[in-house]
Order: sequence, then C-alpha cells, then structure tokens
Amino acid sequence: MKTADLVEKLSKELNAWQVWEGLGQKLEQERRKREEFYNLIHENVKAEFINGEIVMHSPVRNRHWTASMKISSELHRYVKDNALGVVSAEKVMIRLTRNDYEPDIVFFSTEKIQSFTPDQLLFPAPDLVGEILSESTERTDRTIKFSDYEAHGVSEYWIVDPEQRSIEQYLLENGEYNLHVKLAGEGLLHARSVAGFTIRTEDIFG
Repeated sequence: MKTADLVEKLSKELNAWQVWEGLGQKLEQERRKREEFYNLIHENVKAEFINGEIVMHSPVRNRHWTASMKISSELHRYVKDNALGVVSAEKVMIRLTRNDYEPDIVFFSTEKIQSFTPDQLLFPAPDLVGEILSESTERTDRTIKFSDYEAHGVSEYWIVDPEQRSIEQYLLENGEYNLHVKLAGEGLLHARSVAGFTIRTEDIFG
C-alpha cells in the first residue's frame, strides 16, 4: 500500500490519534536503537539495522563468497576500465530511510560518487545491488530488502542463489521491480545500470 493511501486509511479510524502517538513512541525508540547501532559497527563486524532490530551476520559458506567474489571482481574490472563509477562488496553500509544494509555487491554510478568523501561511513541507495542468498538471509533479501531497494530507487536488483546456481534480475520500472530474467545453469546476464556489462552464469558458479 502506498504511503498516501495508508495515511488516508488511518485518518478515517476513530482511534487515529492513539495510533499516531503510539507510532511516534515506537519510532523514537527505534531512532535511539539505531544510534546504538552506529556506535557498535566497525570494519570487522558485518551487521545491519532492519526494522528496529540489529542483525548480526555469521560467516558465509564457500559457495556464497565464491559467487560474490566472481561477480564483484568482473564488475569491478569492467566499471574501472570504462570509468563508470565504483563497485564494492560486503562492507559498504547503505543508509535508507529506516534501515541500514551491507549488501553483498553494490555499484554506484560516476554521478553518485561525486558527493562521496574519504571518511564517509554511510552511503545512499546505489544504482545496482546484488544479494547472495543463504538460508538465514533469503527471506529478508526477498521481502524487506526487495521492497526497500524498490522504494528507494535502486534501478537494478540481482538475487543470486548459489545453491540453485541461478540469478534473478529485477529492473525498476514505474517505481516497481519487474523480473526481467531468471537464469539457471547457463546463460548471459546483461546489466542495465552498468552499460555494456555482461556475465555468464557458468562463470559465477563455475
């Protein structure tokens, strides 16, 4: 439901003021907890702040980091050679309106990185996000993160499943993600947000 529709629906409820005050208290608690989160994080910790909760991540399996490394290295090489922006893996904190994520792979266009500073810790929504699925993260990657990236204008979202050896490419069209292609086994993925970049699924999963 869109924000305007939700506000309109709430305004018609008889207990709208009580709901509004309760929501305000809840968001203030969340704000304080988010500040605690910022004091907690450092370069040796992989953690995210999702809907008011601090989520600590455990070490990943071999197939997870192998897929992440292969995609990020190919993407990094291409983006650097063509001066298209920057690519990073694992340790870039994305600050959105309510949540903070450390996606597995991110790409920022040249236009976006113009405002970045050397000491910057929190970054805006990137142009492309890739998430490598695991048992503990799949639900979040397919629900909360999916909706959050969509709402904040991330133009391309890749969901990579090392176990199934598949990759789903979602493209933002009219404010909503649409599944452009799902490749499994063999296939060639054409990125839209990184002009001219392609990668074969067999190169990702070996």
